[in-house]
Amino acid sequence: MSALERSYRYVGPAEVKAAVRPGGEGRPIGSAADFDAWAAGRPAVELAEPFTFVVDVNGVLRLAPRRSEHVACAGGGAVLSAGEIGFVRGAGHWAVDYVSNQSTGYCPDITSWWAVARALDRAGLRHPDGFLHEVIFRRCPACQEHNIVREEDYVCVFCGSDLPETWNVDPVV
Repeated sequence: MSALERSYRYVGPAEVKAAVRPGGEGRPIGSAADFDAWAAGRPAVELAEPFTFVVDVNGVLRLAPRRSEHVACAGGGAVLSAGEIGFVRGAGHWAVDYVSNQSTGYCPDITSWWAVARALDRAGLRHPDGFLHEVIFRRCPACQEHNIVREEDYVCVFCGSDLPETWNVDPVV
């Protein structure tokens, strides 16, 4: 598996992962029929906002309500990508109208898009060519805190040290 095809371990608070219960994983969406059945059971107000998603290590898209923890959606396991995703129905098909890699529990690199695109293709969901909101995560080599890089300012917000330009959140990948 190349750096572009890496998996991501959970790097968030231990107590959040400890709260994950077996069977609480996000709903697997492996086909258009899976998505249609899942969407049919959701109220319109819920479908109007983004959902929590992960792509598990088997390449399956998993969905959970927006305020769900990504690690719970993944059942505590590693992922190929994670973030938030929104859908819109039009002209007889579902499509993605919002997708980001916003997951402070996994901090996936923007290069994880490949896994999202593959999972969405498998599920028969039209999608953009990349994350519509890209979040750049870095771990500070000096203080070890996780940072979100904003406006290409690769400086740690906690200690002021320089952040690396390449993804480094999980030292064991």
